[in-house]
Amino acid sequence: ILGVRDAALIAILRGAGLRRGEVVKLQLKDFNQETGSLEIIGGKGNKDRLVYLPDTAISMVNRWLSVRGYSSGFLLCPIRKGGEIQYRSMSSQAVLLIVQKRANQAGVKSFSPHDCRRTFISDLLDAGVDLVTVSQLAGHASPLTTARYDRRGEEAKRKAVEFLDFF
Repeated sequence: ILGVRDAALIAILRGAGLRRGEVVKLQLKDFNQETGSLEIIGGKGNKDRLVYLPDTAISMVNRWLSVRGYSSGFLLCPIRKGGEIQYRSMSSQAVLLIVQKRANQAGVKSFSPHDCRRTFISDLLDAGVDLVTVSQLAGHASPLTTARYDRRGEEAKRKAVEFLDFF
């Protein structure tokens, strides 16, 4: 049961690039199973936004919901040692500890939830998604903040000008 919940947590962090403070506030009603959307209410700067999960993440969240049940409340919940789901919010610290524990089990050293966010942003930029769209998905007030995550380097710039074939 812990593994199913933790997989859903990591899928949301990686698939939507959420901050720890945003993921712990998610309610069941904020997740649309059909579209894979998550409504972020009161994100950083008290801003609301709509984000979308990729299909693999939707499957992991749906698997968690089949265990959690569909009663209203927090989407991700603490689980007692006996396997009892507590229908209350998790703490941001709990999210950090879960991600670090799972990373350690996978043999990954020094990993945090923010690494999921950095990877989410970098992968979208690598895939050619425009900076403004990535900024909106990340919940950044300015695309300049998003640009700081851009690690594509000189090769990306060189490839970009290939689109300007004059002849």
